[in-house]
Amino acid sequence: MRSAPAPPPYNHTMSPTQSPPPIPDTLEPALRTRIPGPESRALAERLARVESRNVTALDPIPIFWERATGANLWDVDGNRFVDLTAAFGVANVGHAHPELIEALTMQAGSLLHGMGDVHPPRVKVELLERLATLYPRGDSDEPPRVRSVLSSSGSDAVETAIKTALLATGRAGLLAFEGAYHGLSLGALDCTWRDDFRAPFDARLPNATRFATFDDLDDVRRIAAESGESIGAVLVEPIQGRGGERVPTRGFLRGLREICDEAGWLLIADEIYTGFGRTGAIFACDHERVIPDLLCVGKGLASGMPISACIGLESVFEAWPRSQGEALHTQTFLGHPASCAAALASLEVSRREDLPARARKLGAEVLERLRAGLSSVTTVREVRGLGLMIGIECNRPKISLDASERLLERGYVLLPSGDGGRVLSLTPPLSIGRDAIMQACDAIVACLADAGGYESR
Repeated sequence: MRSAPAPPPYNHTMSPTQSPPPIPDTLEPALRTRIPGPESRALAERLARVESRNVTALDPIPIFWERATGANLWDVDGNRFVDLTAAFGVANVGHAHPELIEALTMQAGSLLHGMGDVHPPRVKVELLERLATLYPRGDSDEPPRVRSVLSSSGSDAVETAIKTALLATGRAGLLAFEGAYHGLSLGALDCTWRDDFRAPFDARLPNATRFATFDDLDDVRRIAAESGESIGAVLVEPIQGRGGERVPTRGFLRGLREICDEAGWLLIADEIYTGFGRTGAIFACDHERVIPDLLCVGKGLASGMPISACIGLESVFEAWPRSQGEALHTQTFLGHPASCAAALASLEVSRREDLPARARKLGAEVLERLRAGLSSVTTVREVRGLGLMIGIECNRPKISLDASERLLERGYVLLPSGDGGRVLSLTPPLSIGRDAIMQACDAIVACLADAGGYESR
């Protein structure tokens, strides 16, 4: 009996005769129950019986998601929300973009899982080639020659960068920054600033990281002078995400590049949050035309599928020995075909719709509207951001935390960030409708004004 022919590999590039699907309209919130609703409450009780108590915070009770599309999501009670988080900054092209879903469906129908570092799938090669074309190129018209290691999460990519830096420099020490968040696996945790994450596991940490004040080149130079030969690399978020959408002074990243060159350090840019258009450029490094030695990416790479990468200069990756059949650093799902296909589709949508430019223009409007609306709200310390990565810093964490709960009750999903959660964070899908996000801005302003801080300065 003759077997059916295998389906063709998914081609992520749309043919000229095809019309791309339009960006779906962002619908305003529509609530059917009080928030959280009875189904969410029931699921919270069930979850409390089966999940480790340290994972999902159940006080206050969260909403449980049922489905999402574009910049909207629906919970299990049928309430419709506007997602101002892009689900941790992941859904760059929007939730469930039809081209991404098609890519997943086609890839799953032909090859769902492969053997990424033994007998690789075709789509892994295609994604690596595409990533190489996007690498920051500084003042050159051509991207540098780069290599990559694919993985599944942001912390995985950071682990790859840490190992690569050690092999390339022979030095175990790293310099990171106060407020930094690079992940919670043990290597990445050693470079994460927050003591509440670090302290319970301190006995297992190498404590090989020194921390400098963020946006302070003089402090970096001081550590460079004191450290001798112990440090091999600097690990930096060009804009801090969970640290509170902290945007450094222009010139900070370029100055950091110069210090690294002088000290013989590698520059590792953690663009897991900022990458692929979030800040109004493909990478935040592009704003200052800086070429990092290593670049960690994830989150918005595939707009919903788990995949990340550490990309870096070929000269740095030459520190890894050639594989003889057992890779020194790998994982079972390296180059997962479905995630690779989703990444290619997401990158193509972003390119065609020029989502970085959209984030740059729309983000500037959002920043202006929020600053104007909150200028007389005395409980708000600062409104800052770049592209569609915006933070509203409040005087006390309680103000921000309470506001996020009240806004959820009005149909808007936001996350707190920064020291103690004092910053309201806006990182919506880059495809969010303009009217919808402007309405969200007005709701945020009204909510913070209602907190009792609206008075003339």
